Amino acid sequence: MKIITKIEEMQNFSIQMKREGKKIGLVPTMGYLHDGHLSLVKIAKEKSDVAVVSIFVNPTQFGPSEDFNKYPRDEARDLELLKSLNVDAVFMPDSNEIYQFNYQTYVDVEEITKKQEGEFRPTHFKGVTTIVSILFNCVQPDVAVFGQKDAQQAAVINRMVNDLKFPVKIIIAPIIREPDGLAMSSRNVYLSIQERKDALILYRALKYGEKLIEGKEMNPQVIIDNMRIMISGIESARLDYIRIVNAYYFTEPDFIEGGNEYYILIACKIGKTRLIDNILVQV
Repeated sequence: MKIITKIEEMQNFSIQMKREGKKIGLVPTMGYLHDGHLSLVKIAKEKSDVAVVSIFVNPTQFGPSEDFNKYPRDEARDLELLKSLNVDAVFMPDSNEIYQFNYQTYVDVEEITKKQEGEFRPTHFKGVTTIVSILFNCVQPDVAVFGQKDAQQAAVINRMVNDLKFPVKIIIAPIIREPDGLAMSSRNVYLSIQERKDALILYRALKYGEKLIEGKEMNPQVIIDNMRIMISGIESARLDYIRIVNAYYFTEPDFIEGGNEYYILIACKIGKTRLIDNILVQV
């Protein structure tokens, strides 16, 4: 497994792989890997000849009051996990390598980033699309794999790839959950034992919302209100939002229509830890 820290070396590696006719798959991560990340790596290996994983805690996607400095990191463990999966290369640049002195250029997708997560984290997606663009230029992947847990992020990246004509196929992989339903997340490590139990309300609420839709409740506000009532029973939970959105455009419909796919999205703080989750519903 090759460990690469410099952009030029990463680009040269990718150029050589392409000269050899090999297809490159990229999994962008911020490290502190769990089984959800590893599921993405396995897909990248299936869909390409050369699997590259990036590990970079990207400062530009964190707001000023967010958890950049305390975001969990364990590079040694990450590398052992990736080595066990026979990853071909790990790209691990530092911040100065990516955002060099006097850095001024950002990629900003407009409409789809303004609602849902964008209401609560107004600079987040600009940071995401900027770093993903940089990674695409460094790694030059044919395929990139992202997780459904960050569903809006995946939609934003798809929009960027379509609009800017990146020659990359985006694959969205399903959420990997703990046996009790909690979506795997690097931030779960912040939860206390009681908060970990409380966090299960997110998936239960999502499944309840799905059940209401399957029972032909087509008014999004009725579904959201019922889910809110469920979550309000958990003392440690402070809800940011519940939204029902078109799975492609991320618009919020007045009425759920048959023949479409929708995400039910949820963002909630359990204690001090902000968690997001979603469920995809076919109507």
